[in-house]
Order: sequence, then C-alpha cells, then structure tokens
Amino acid sequence: MIGTGTSEGAGPVNVMIVGQAGRLQYEALLFALSLALTTPARRARLYVAEPQPGDLWPLDPRIDDPELRALLEAQGAEILPFESLHFGAAYAYGNKIEALLSMPEGEPFVFFDTDTLILDDLARVPFDFARPTASLRREGTWPQIELYGPGYTETWKALYDRFGLDFESSLDLRWPDEYWQRYLYFNAGFFFGACPRRFGRRFLDYALAIRDDPPPELVCQSLDPWLDQVALPLVIQSCGGGRDTLPDGLIDGAVSCHYRTLPLLYARESDAVVDWLEEITAPNRIKKVLKQYEPIKRMVYQGRGRKARALFDRDDLPRREQGFRNRLKREGFWMR
Repeated sequence: MIGTGTSEGAGPVNVMIVGQAGRLQYEALLFALSLALTTPARRARLYVAEPQPGDLWPLDPRIDDPELRALLEAQGAEILPFESLHFGAAYAYGNKIEALLSMPEGEPFVFFDTDTLILDDLARVPFDFARPTASLRREGTWPQIELYGPGYTETWKALYDRFGLDFESSLDLRWPDEYWQRYLYFNAGFFFGACPRRFGRRFLDYALAIRDDPPPELVCQSLDPWLDQVALPLVIQSCGGGRDTLPDGLIDGAVSCHYRTLPLLYARESDAVVDWLEEITAPNRIKKVLKQYEPIKRMVYQGRGRKARALFDRDDLPRREQGFRNRLKREGFWMR
C-alpha cells in the first residue's frame, strides 16, 4: 500500500507530472489515462503542473487544447499553475523543481516525468516518504570523465562538501572506486518525498548553486541537460534517503514504465506495455485528441510503432539506450 511513513490509513498520495503546450500535454494525457485506469482515486490524486506565461517563456507554455484539458480533468487531474522564476524555456527540466513549490505543503508527494505509463495500482508501492529515493533506471551519463580532469570521487565529493553532506555514506561499496555506479546517481524521471515544498526549496537551492557557482572540479562538466540529475542525489541524501528505500521491480518495472519516447517504448518495452498503450489510446474521444500529435498518430494509430518493434530481436536487445536510438534513427523511425 502507499504509505506515509507513519500510517497506512492516510488519504490519497499526491502525484505530480508537468504538462504544457506541445509534446508534454499529450504525454500528460497518456499518463493520466494510465493512472486513472489502474489506481483508485481514493489512493492517488493527480496534479498536472502547468507553467504560466512570463519573461522566461518566449511563447505561452500553457496547455493549448481545451478538449485535451477537459480529458485530463475527466481522469481526475487537477491543473496546477506555477510560475517559472529561475529556469523556463532555457532549461525546461527545471519545471519539475519549480512546480514542487506550488504543491500542497506538508503532504507526501510522488513525481513522475510525463513520459511515463502507470501499469498497475500505484498503491502496491510501499513508499516510505521519510526516506526518499529516485529512479535507478539510468546509465552513467554524468560526470563525463576527461583524461586529465577530476575523477568520479573528486567530482562528486566536491558537491557533497559544498553542501555539507556526508559523501562516504552515499557510496555503494559493492562497486569499485571510480566506477559510476559506486556513486549516488539517479534518473530524475521519478522521485518522492515527505513535503514537496521543503524538497523543492532544497532542490532549487542546490540546482541554482551548482549552475551559478559550480565547484572548480566541475570545470570540464556540462550541466545541460544534467543539472537536475546532478542536484537530485544531493537533495535525497540531505533528506535522509538513498538508493535502496524501495523494493526492486515495482517502479520502472511492474507498476510504472518510463518509456522516454514512443519509438523507444515500441523498441524495448515488454509486450504488456505496448498492449497497454494501445488499449488506453483506443477510445474514439481519446483518439480524436491524441492523433493531433504526429508521433502518436504515426507510431500508435498508423502502426509504425509495431514496424519499429519488428526491427529488434526480443531475445537479443541492445544493452544500452543508444543502441536502440541508433537503429531507430537509421531506419527512419525516430520521432519525438
């Protein structure tokens, strides 16, 4: 069951995604449909965080399809407006950070990237909100070690020292020194905590400090698009969390799927995930809205996704995401 760290009898957990004009509004609808069909409303309340127009957005970022907005609300979603004061269009990944500050204060929350499907009842996941964690479905994307530059230990330790955190306790000693999995690193496509505003303020403070005044050890490192994933382990460590606070196989497994793009979903996910996507997108009212988005129209409704899937041997799939991407691009199936 979804827990609060104190009582199993608590009300619904607050689930947050980001929705805005363009790709994210269509992915938000897919997420909302999948959540509504798997998880009773009494167990999860969905907030679709929507950035509002402002100086950091050259175009209006709000959801621009009234029918899509109505469908989101029909699934029980509450549209949550928030202001972009620090990131905006220049770093849209910062939406997940700034939106947390508009969520209900003092109530446990779970964040998902919009390009996620819920596959089973979210109440199956025993969240301990006092011990936050994030997605471990990741690769060693940061830092990128230069030949004569700082190594993993020096780079990460500089960040822990900057914020007064215990570096040694963050290490996974099952992995050798200077191997990326030894260090606390997550995909920021999923995380949870006890209070979104407290978590979000710390996330914002750390991200801005790293962006605006990075330690010298980061001189060789790119922070775009990695800034959120650099700051997130530090936030989780500071909140008493870590890498092993959830059972394996639920998030990014039996209960949720962070598919990232529709071509990747068709190429690498299970038959059950593909069938679920096509089931939830089948109703005519849903189809009328979703087919306005070209990747969904072509991959789901015109069958290109199944053709892309046929390119890959299910018993011999690429080990890394780049292997899928390269093949899909080479064969003309890459869309986002």
